Amino acid sequence: MPLARVVSFDGVSSDRMAEMQREMEGNERPDDVPAKEIVVLHDPEGEKSLVIVFFETDADYQRGDEALNAMPTGDTPGQRTSVTKYEVAFRMTE
Repeated sequence: MPLARVVSFDGVSSDRMAEMQREMEGNERPDDVPAKEIVVLHDPEGEKSLVIVFFETDADYQRGDEALNAMPTGDTPGQRTSVTKYEVAFRMTE
């Protein structure tokens, strides 16, 4: 069953979002984060961000969760306020 790691951040400026986008474009995902998809949402006025990382299996989730928890705080969008694990009930795409 697919799983999602949903992380919220405070203190995320538009400049920081642009910087992270530049850093991530053209780079491959780390091997220790076997995510199928990553979605980053940003509220520029509230300086908040929500990052949703999708994993295919619980083993992939555990591996990615460990790697992401070990990231230096300077590599994150802002101050992490919560991390929640969800089962993906369904997905709709175009």
